[in-house]
Amino acid sequence: MAHRKDSPGHSATIAVVRILYITIIITLICSFFAAVAADIWLSERIAVFGAFAGFQYSLNPGIAWGIRLPSGVQEILILLALIAVGSLAIHARDRLTLAAFGCVIGGGLANIIDRFRDGYVTDFVQIGSFPIFNIADSFVTIGVGLLLLEALLVKRSPKTEIRNPKV
Repeated sequence: MAHRKDSPGHSATIAVVRILYITIIITLICSFFAAVAADIWLSERIAVFGAFAGFQYSLNPGIAWGIRLPSGVQEILILLALIAVGSLAIHARDRLTLAAFGCVIGGGLANIIDRFRDGYVTDFVQIGSFPIFNIADSFVTIGVGLLLLEALLVKRSPKTEIRNPKV
């Protein structure tokens, strides 16, 4: 069913989809400026919880966990992943789902922009023996976690029967 531009359904849809765009913009800005700040000010490790957690500057030429793929393949896979996530996001209508997709897309775009600057992604958060990561990676992880949580909750919720109330 198509909505007219001035119909209540149309404005509600725009308001809900706006959540996606706002989340993308906020995550992109926060992630990008955190990476730039790390590039500028982080020259040596800053301990937050001793040796367990802190800020440690690292340049990542690869993708997740420093995995390096052949030149060109890595960029194509990143682009295809963002296109796939974007195509899923435009079909979502739930606010939480759109915010989750916004986190994934915004974090992914921030890492791409960071990589265009100097060929690397700036990582700077160190926790335990986990690979060093950045704020954009955190947003992507949070978004994926929310999508998985939502999928589990939808799967576990009881099926509702749609009834046609004819009198």
